[in-house]
Amino acid sequence: MFEAENTEILDISKKDGVNENSSMLKGIVILEALAALQQPASLAQLMQITGMPKASLHRTLAIFEEAGLVAREPGGRTYTPGDRLSSLAIATLTHNTVSAIRHSILRKLVSDLGETCNLAVLKRGELFYLDRVEANWALRLHLPPGTTLPPHCSASGKLLLAFKASDERSKLLENLPLEKFTHRTITDRDLLESELERIVSTGYAVDNEEYVLGVSCVAVPVRDAMGEVVAAIAVHAATARLPLNQAMEHIPRLKEAAARISQTLS
Repeated sequence: MFEAENTEILDISKKDGVNENSSMLKGIVILEALAALQQPASLAQLMQITGMPKASLHRTLAIFEEAGLVAREPGGRTYTPGDRLSSLAIATLTHNTVSAIRHSILRKLVSDLGETCNLAVLKRGELFYLDRVEANWALRLHLPPGTTLPPHCSASGKLLLAFKASDERSKLLENLPLEKFTHRTITDRDLLESELERIVSTGYAVDNEEYVLGVSCVAVPVRDAMGEVVAAIAVHAATARLPLNQAMEHIPRLKEAAARISQTLS
């Protein structure tokens, strides 16, 4: 697995006509590898992916760790993307030109469905709203871009948890306080695990009044060029106006919008 990922990353650098022996490019390859693995990486794994000698790789990782681009897991044996790299990813997703395209996709979706839609990612174990377009209804839930929510009580949050690598998902769930917001909120870890498996199987997630009574939501995944789930697009509405079973009828339209947003990530 690691050899295939290594080849792909190096092929990208060749296509761009960049000298793959440069220290800058090697540093980028390390960060790409950490982001692509979707789980903590050991020094040996990063050596195999990047082809860098141990001493050089260790020195570069130390520099990145000091800069906040890389973080070491407890015990110091594995590495993950640092807060600064995560912030860079969020900033890239919200870059003016590209985010304007995504916003127009959301706006068209809201026009078609007549309900509020949003685009969200997981950031530091929380659901983070990248963008949101409100429908013109007096009765609505106001959650502007930049808002964070616990992932276990939202359709997008559960979906993004579900598609995490099993090891990473387990660690997130172990440290996730399953706060109860309504009588429908899933607060049992075994039940939540079962729900996440169902989401992976069906390809969509629902919030059945689990965060706010009277509000339901349906979410589908947004994938990057490698096929990894990196975001979620969702529609939500007051159940008095749009019951959950009717909201689920919008899944094909949500998937169409998700595919168009995926094209902005390639």
